[in-house]
Amino acid sequence: MGAKLNRRFDHALARSRLERLAIPLARRVGSLSGGQHAQVALALALAKRPRLLLLDEPLASLDPLARREFLQTLMGSVAEQGVTVMLSSHLLADLERVCDYLVLLSAARVQVLGPVDELLERHKLLIGPHRDPQPPIAGVAQVVRASHTDRQASLLVRTDGPIHDPAWKAHEVTLEDLVLAYLADPSAGALPGPSAHHDSLEVHP
Repeated sequence: MGAKLNRRFDHALARSRLERLAIPLARRVGSLSGGQHAQVALALALAKRPRLLLLDEPLASLDPLARREFLQTLMGSVAEQGVTVMLSSHLLADLERVCDYLVLLSAARVQVLGPVDELLERHKLLIGPHRDPQPPIAGVAQVVRASHTDRQASLLVRTDGPIHDPAWKAHEVTLEDLVLAYLADPSAGALPGPSAHHDSLEVHP
């Protein structure tokens, strides 16, 4: 069916991928495990030789081992075929290992946008003294989320420079830390600022 619906369908590629994963070709798809089922779907999609592959929650029903194997296969395909993958998922720890670019949607709007490495580099978890009100901290552009005890404050911040204040100890954040902090405050956002290159708009037919 894949070959009949797509003139570029690469039957040999689909077969070789399934054989490499030791998925029995003689069995019905419905009798396969969840991880094998996902791998069959991915093999069929890649055999169409797409330039862009859209995946909506492909990991949701898989156990941790099946998720890892699926992502390994996916990233191998990206390297071999040069395909661009847009992946929608709530499994943040898995995304951090494979995604280059993050688009965070909240209440139907883009809340955070940018390369994952740059976003993680520009966000820090600061641990320091709790003061009320909290004075500004040099190098902090925005406090995304704050929690505190009577004596200590924990601030997840977006930076615009180095943090040299000795009262604060800076820690790296994970992608999960960053995403959950922004989702907890819909008014917060991390989007690219205006660029001098965008002063005028050119429309080409």
